[in-house]
Amino acid sequence: MTGSIRMIWLPIVLLLLVENCRGVKSASNYLIGLGSYDITGPAADVNMMGYANLDQIASGVHFRLRARAFIVAEKQGNRVVFVNLDACMASQLVTIKVLERLKARYGDLYTENNVAISGIHTHAGPGGYLQYVVYLVTSLGFVHQSFDALVDGIEQSIIQAHGNLRPGSIYVNKGELFDAGVNRSPSAYLNNPASERSKYKYDVDKDMTLLKFVDDEWGPVGSFNWFATHGTSMSRTNSLISGDNKGAAARFMEDWFDQNSSGSISLDESKINEIPRRVSNIIPVVKDNHHELLELAASFKSSSGKSTTRFLSLATRVRSALRQADRPRFVSAFCQTNCGDVSPNVLGAFCIDTGLPCDFNHSTCGGKNELCYGRGPGYPDEFESTRVIGERQFRKAAELFNSASEKLNGKIDYRHTFVDFSELNVTIPKEGGGTNVVKTCPASMGFAFAAGTTDGPGAFDFKQGDDQGNAFWRLVRNLLKTPNKEQVDCQHPKPILLDTGEMKQPYDWATESELVTWNDIITMDINPYSLTFEMDLYRVWWKRRGPSRIGMELGRGRQGPWPPPSILPVQILRIGQLVILSVPGEFTTMAGRRLRDAVKKVLTSGGSKEFGSNVHVVIAGLTNTYSQYVTTFEEYQIQRYEVSYLVTYEDKRWRFLVSQGASTLYGSHTLSGYIQEFKKLAAALISGQSVESGPQPPNLLDKQISLLTPVVMDSTPIGVNFGDVSLDVPKNSTFKRGDNVTVIFWSACPRNDLMTEGTFALVEILKGKDLWVPVYDDDDFCLRFVWSRPAKLSARSHATIEWIIPQTAASGVYRIRHFGAAKSIVGSIKHFKGSSSAFVVA
Repeated sequence: MTGSIRMIWLPIVLLLLVENCRGVKSASNYLIGLGSYDITGPAADVNMMGYANLDQIASGVHFRLRARAFIVAEKQGNRVVFVNLDACMASQLVTIKVLERLKARYGDLYTENNVAISGIHTHAGPGGYLQYVVYLVTSLGFVHQSFDALVDGIEQSIIQAHGNLRPGSIYVNKGELFDAGVNRSPSAYLNNPASERSKYKYDVDKDMTLLKFVDDEWGPVGSFNWFATHGTSMSRTNSLISGDNKGAAARFMEDWFDQNSSGSISLDESKINEIPRRVSNIIPVVKDNHHELLELAASFKSSSGKSTTRFLSLATRVRSALRQADRPRFVSAFCQTNCGDVSPNVLGAFCIDTGLPCDFNHSTCGGKNELCYGRGPGYPDEFESTRVIGERQFRKAAELFNSASEKLNGKIDYRHTFVDFSELNVTIPKEGGGTNVVKTCPASMGFAFAAGTTDGPGAFDFKQGDDQGNAFWRLVRNLLKTPNKEQVDCQHPKPILLDTGEMKQPYDWATESELVTWNDIITMDINPYSLTFEMDLYRVWWKRRGPSRIGMELGRGRQGPWPPPSILPVQILRIGQLVILSVPGEFTTMAGRRLRDAVKKVLTSGGSKEFGSNVHVVIAGLTNTYSQYVTTFEEYQIQRYEVSYLVTYEDKRWRFLVSQGASTLYGSHTLSGYIQEFKKLAAALISGQSVESGPQPPNLLDKQISLLTPVVMDSTPIGVNFGDVSLDVPKNSTFKRGDNVTVIFWSACPRNDLMTEGTFALVEILKGKDLWVPVYDDDDFCLRFVWSRPAKLSARSHATIEWIIPQTAASGVYRIRHFGAAKSIVGSIKHFKGSSSAFVVA
């Protein structure tokens, strides 16, 4: 009798466990859809966006970049779209172009009001996709391939999400992650009021907020989370395209789910703590038959390079959509929030010459900032640091995903407006009561601009925390333009390095008609492709002292250069009791806390019962466009990196200077301006009132220029084909887990074909006697595609494929393959493939 009862209850208990893991099912109140698409840009010749390091030129792929989107819609009513990009930041021009395409496809269903596009802030993605020249100098202007890859990928991810819209529910969960970020500007944080700091246990936000999307039929189909840490685990010398720690976490999470999707989601902590096994489940466990494997591997020699089609690269990709089941792909995004002063280099900042900690206030070593570097948990291996910080975020997300139980309920709504932040009137409280009206400032460049951060220090003798300046650089500044008293007072306590607003010497810094043309550059004996291009321009400018008016332009009669943004989008998205604040910059920890608290107070106060105490307010950083850093008023006084400056707008003219670093562009009251504008949106949200659209930002796509040379042609030595193996694995070789298997192929420039949704590199395992099955591609953390030329202008090139064999790899016979595309002298593009000899993993 007892045994019979057990048999009856056992399947019921198992069913309940499975349903608990998949999420509590109940009547759905939303339509949900998710999508994901490849946005990997050119893997050669293009400067990377983030560090503004002229030497950091893309030369391969660590793993691919993706756009991940979700749409949540009321069954009869509003909807919102959120897109997370494996990119340094959103771009105003990209956003404009995506919205144009969505309008052409869907009419007014998706607009600037209900679409948010956010970047994770990786510093290892191709640059050249923003429209303002201050962000385009190191990429030698605009890069259409970078721009097109982003626009196409974002559009496709939204199309997928729209096509996947089905009844479903969303669950929200929150938890603390303690070891994935530290404050890189602690002296500035300590300048915030002690009474305010006492409300928080830590000087960075430790909370991760996660959404779990559950389809009524399919169960869990995705997750998005927000957590603050910079995308700077990969250093300023890295040249491989990478999503850094957040991109890695997304890859780990998606593979973890796919590995477990045949049944319940595993709650085994040991499995959560592992990087998911990437070998197909159809590969059997091979018994210990090493000798037989060697004999089998010996029968597969490296093949000569052969022509192929692009389709083969797509079809053989491990996660190829061509081989997906009919259920929606699981999509997991690790989004950015108020990361302005948060570094993933959690071991701290140390001097590379002495090994001692850097100066606390200035992040210098013997007065030199360029010797101070942050260390990640895998130091000195940046790939290991990226893996560790990514894995820590993945573990926390998996934990929150499995335990999510609070269901989102309520309206879908949104508010959006554009605000001119260059001279915004801001009402702030006065001490002793009452209010005072202040203004944001036209931007200017301070001495701290060149100092960089401990994640990527600058050059010369600039240092963080400099509120006085240096006598030599003050002299240089005054030779150009001494700032007037109004500007000095407005920007206080920042010492203005360059008051670019009214510079006339050695020339007018930028007007619409005073340009340097391509012919001018040639006659000035400047090589625009050299690493000293900008300094050469400075030299010529100073020598001429005015006869030529400078602005980089390829043809006469076109207008330029262009400002950084002054017209910025501010946006609120609502999904039930979740509110997302879309901010176009990098808020510091305390700045983000103040903004969230101010908005939450508006939402929960007064007579409105729209929101209760369970409202969740998250900041989506680097969203819709980019306007650099936002600090608190008190942090601004310390003049760390996060409050440096770039350009000014005065007399209806923009002027710029090439620079490295980021900034709080609009002065010490920038945060107060954001808080004021977001409170207006929050009030409109709960009252149901509309808001004015505000002044429209410019669309400068037709004015963009590029000095990046096109690919002329690719070639190989006589008798060598594209795809031939230049360096093979050793004959009859056996490798063990953890080894690095390296094969070098004769290749061609990756800019000929980005292999979107395809792969440049592939690892295959032999099943049976002659069937090769893909198991790893260039979207896997363990496989690296490294591209190189023997000389800068050479038409020949190599592809080095490095496979660091995972501990989870199955024993068996493997080979490495390479896919590429070569350009002939007449401009035609032909695809090719090549294979290494087979080898054994035991």
